[in-house]
Amino acid sequence: MAFAMSAELHPDAIAELDLSADWYAERSPTASRNFLVAVDVAIATIVSDPNRFAYIDDRHQSCAVRKFPFQVVFRQAAGRILVIAIAHAKRRPGYWMSR
Repeated sequence: MAFAMSAELHPDAIAELDLSADWYAERSPTASRNFLVAVDVAIATIVSDPNRFAYIDDRHQSCAVRKFPFQVVFRQAAGRILVIAIAHAKRRPGYWMSR
C-alpha cells in the first residue's frame, strides 16, 4: 500500500515564491500566473515521486521549475516533503542551507 506524501513550505520559501511572483506580475500577470502554476507542478511532481530527484548534498534534493530559472529545493522527512527554498538559478548556491 502506498501512502501519499504531503508538502510543507518553509516560511522563507513562501516569501521567495511571493516575491518572485510579484516580480513577474509587475511585468506580466500571465507570466506570474504561469510561474505559480509551474512551481505548483514541480511540487506535485516531487510529492508524487521524490526519489527521482538527485541529491545536492547529504539530505537536500532539487527539482527544476519548467520554463523558469528556479529550483525547488526540498528534503524528505517523516513521510512528508519540506520545501526549503524556491531558489533562483542566479542566486548564490546553498544560501538556504541553514533553514
